[in-house]
Amino acid sequence: MESQIKEKQPFRFYTRLNLPELTGLRASTLSQLLELIRKVPGSCIYHHTHRFLQMHQHLSPEPPNDFSYWVIDVLGEDELGERLVSIDTMQFSTIRSLREKIASTIEEYLESSPTAKLKFARPGEEFHFIKSVSFILPTNYTADNLEEFTGILKKITIDSIYFHIFEARLRLEKPSNDFSNWIELSLNNKKLADKLSGLDPYTRTLEDLRGTIIRIVEEEAS
Repeated sequence: MESQIKEKQPFRFYTRLNLPELTGLRASTLSQLLELIRKVPGSCIYHHTHRFLQMHQHLSPEPPNDFSYWVIDVLGEDELGERLVSIDTMQFSTIRSLREKIASTIEEYLESSPTAKLKFARPGEEFHFIKSVSFILPTNYTADNLEEFTGILKKITIDSIYFHIFEARLRLEKPSNDFSNWIELSLNNKKLADKLSGLDPYTRTLEDLRGTIIRIVEEEAS
């Protein structure tokens, strides 16, 4: 069975701690928001598009990002807010490409709706940019085969699953999630790797994601 094949390198499970940090940058208008989105650190874009996934582990489907919330609730630009909500984060493998999509969406809207530039946020309702500072820590868990892998998946923390599925792929600019990479490169099981890589993690709760991954891997290993 595949579960009995020793891989070239064991899979090391990591976990993460996250610290939100204020940047001191804020926007009162869409033009200011666009300007800052283009220049803030990537950790800011990551925070404002993934904060809900980190804080509300049981929300599904994908919640809106901070930009869309502010555009709708503060500026009243519902159409732009809907455009920002509709951005499929799963399509982007880097923060740079996600940033550009958000920025271009706002820029195109401003070009087609010039009066939107005249709207200002009320004092105290400005958009404050926050960056996500992550601390990546190794756990004591390693897996040599699929059987060990699923056994550990059943007991590791949600933060560990979040790191290997979301943060490693997007923020660290890996081509796929850590689980798929290991299964393909170390276990030489591209079929299973593709199944896991094809999952859309943004439409599932983290616990549902854990269960789905375990089920798929156990079916392969049986």
